[in-house]
Amino acid sequence: MAKFNENYLNLKESYLFSEIAKRVNAFIKENPDKKVIRLGIGDVTLPLASEVIKSLHTAVDEMGKAETFRGYGPEQGYDFLREAIKDYYSRNGVTLDLDEIFVSDGAKSDTGNITDLFALDNIVIVPDPVYPVYVDTNTMNGRKIVYLNANAENNFLPMPDENVHADIIYICSPNNPTGAVYSKEQLKVWVDYALKNNSVILFDSAYEYFISDESLPRSIFAIEGAKKCAVEFCSLSKTAGFTGTRCGYTIIPKELVSTASDGTKMSLNKMWNRRQTTKFNGVPYIVQRGAETVFSVEGMKQAKEMINYYKENAKIISETMDKKNVKYFGGVNSPYIWFECPNNMDSWDFFDFMLNKIAVVGTPGAGFGENGKNYFRLTSFNNKENTVEAMKRFETLF
Repeated sequence: MAKFNENYLNLKESYLFSEIAKRVNAFIKENPDKKVIRLGIGDVTLPLASEVIKSLHTAVDEMGKAETFRGYGPEQGYDFLREAIKDYYSRNGVTLDLDEIFVSDGAKSDTGNITDLFALDNIVIVPDPVYPVYVDTNTMNGRKIVYLNANAENNFLPMPDENVHADIIYICSPNNPTGAVYSKEQLKVWVDYALKNNSVILFDSAYEYFISDESLPRSIFAIEGAKKCAVEFCSLSKTAGFTGTRCGYTIIPKELVSTASDGTKMSLNKMWNRRQTTKFNGVPYIVQRGAETVFSVEGMKQAKEMINYYKENAKIISETMDKKNVKYFGGVNSPYIWFECPNNMDSWDFFDFMLNKIAVVGTPGAGFGENGKNYFRLTSFNNKENTVEAMKRFETLF
């Protein structure tokens, strides 16, 4: 009899957002006359930018002609897109080689798939609260996970504990779910810790385009020494509304190396390339042409307009929190507003309370970890009309 991976028994029965959908669908079935406003899952609502659509149409036409048709593409991504990403990093002060850039179908996939490259006895550090994918994918592999307390006292930006050793470190900045953003000085402490402990930082920068404060780093590679100890994941899902189009990229510096038990030098860059060429067939040509356009002058302009729209929604939510004297984090350089549940309520109780009282959906903080059990996350990704209406309803709650 085939033996299954028993580590799956250690996973929670239901993934966070599946449970949310289950409760919302039950509410809708019982209350078909009520308009539900969703400020929970971080999915975008604005359509793709016009420049991106033009490129997608052009690429579709190319696929319909024998002389411009494309079959299998390079697993690492087409050079035209990798060059565009390289130029984007250069404009932000980071120099990359083309073969350090790997195009994928999104940061979620890569933050999970990267675990293929690490031995099972590595110790993993994640902040609590945390994006569930980091925890679940390592739980599936049976790795030991150590949690760092992220809380109001440290502004949900935990720093390394010199008395705790970690081999793999997950950092998300701007953070999902809290919206907190690390400064250059704070990230330098993390990089120094990783170099001292021979650790690898897995840096999720999916929300970097929301950062408007120029003093805050948008890439871990803005920090001296990071290329020797960090991998960076990014996505066009939030930058350019590609949640349904699916395109992201991972940066693995060639300087990131380790020594095997037999003394052999191992390159994480080469390992990832080997992994991708074995398990991944690449992102569709059509999608990559659309992604290339995101990094053009007009594409970046249109992406910024989309980001500003969502940031205005975040401002509307934040102003409501101020009006109701609710303590919150995020909402400035992030699409997320992370706030304390009123009257110290449990976050799932508050989820049900808000859904049943005002038909507004958010995300219970407990789904992100023990430190989130009395917190709640709202996103700014709905349209402005719904965001304004949701906040009017919110004001009536208490």
